[in-house]
Amino acid sequence: MNNEQFGTKSFLAEKDAKIFIAGHRGMVGSSITRQLKQQGYHNFIEVARTELDLTNQAQVHAFFEENKPDYVFLAAAKVGGIHANNEFPAEFIYQNLMIESNVIHAAYQVGVKRLLFLGSSCIYPKLAPQPMSESSLLTGGLEPTNEPYALAKIAGIKLCESYNRQYQCDFRSVMPTNLYGPGDNFHPENSHVIPAMLRRFHEAKLRCSPSVEIWGTGTPKREFLHVDDMAAASIFVMGLRAESYQTETTSMQSHINVGTGEDVSIKELAETIKDVVGYKGDIYFNSDKPDGAPRKLLDVSLLGRLGWQASINLKTGLEDAYAWFLSNTSSVREV
Repeated sequence: MNNEQFGTKSFLAEKDAKIFIAGHRGMVGSSITRQLKQQGYHNFIEVARTELDLTNQAQVHAFFEENKPDYVFLAAAKVGGIHANNEFPAEFIYQNLMIESNVIHAAYQVGVKRLLFLGSSCIYPKLAPQPMSESSLLTGGLEPTNEPYALAKIAGIKLCESYNRQYQCDFRSVMPTNLYGPGDNFHPENSHVIPAMLRRFHEAKLRCSPSVEIWGTGTPKREFLHVDDMAAASIFVMGLRAESYQTETTSMQSHINVGTGEDVSIKELAETIKDVVGYKGDIYFNSDKPDGAPRKLLDVSLLGRLGWQASINLKTGLEDAYAWFLSNTSSVREV
């Protein structure tokens, strides 16, 4: 980090600041919490999901009025893979819209110094030029399978922009590429590609199955970011001086992409996971199944100009995710 990017009253200097991480027990939120504690922050406002329903405006307002956090990381969201997005579109758009609206408005009402909203790369058009830059937002149609979720995340960006413009708030947004790592969802139907593959190859290894089926041709390319890199990037963007953040963004383009800037084919991913798990059978690519978009890669040059880049390579990250899965097979999150 370049210390010239931070003022003497920046977030990084305020070790006693009251910090609320919405979704602190989730994959990203728990990593942000862990890293902040390692950096000396200690004044966390933590509340269980059973005690605070973020979709309930009255509850959220009362919580913020009582606790008055200085900084907010908005990492709470309803997330899932293609199957879940297809099956529960109303839940995805409603819950995410309500969480964002309630938390962002309450943050404005109590005078939160700075808020960071975590979105998703699915905000970009299905046919956006590759790699996808921040300026691609709202330039074309979305991928139909996760459109409700994507629309909610776009609304979150626009909420932050609108409160900044009207009320001079300092609300920021980061858009990560596909995330994976400890604390991921390993549900056989509702998980994303990496946890789904890790589980599939692991179970095939235990059963001594002769082959593992992967949907599609294996040719589509995807970008993947370890959750600890995402957490580090979130803390970095939160800590930027307002002048640095505003210089690189505008009122009409306030979000920042977070990724590695590199992608791999699904075939390469499957072969790497096979190696990490230690599975000895074959991989069968079922070309009768859909491939999805041919490529999804983020342009991360803006974040690079600001001074941050990912540090965890894919194989190392996969080994970490698999080790966590093996240590938590009896209690892995399956929702």
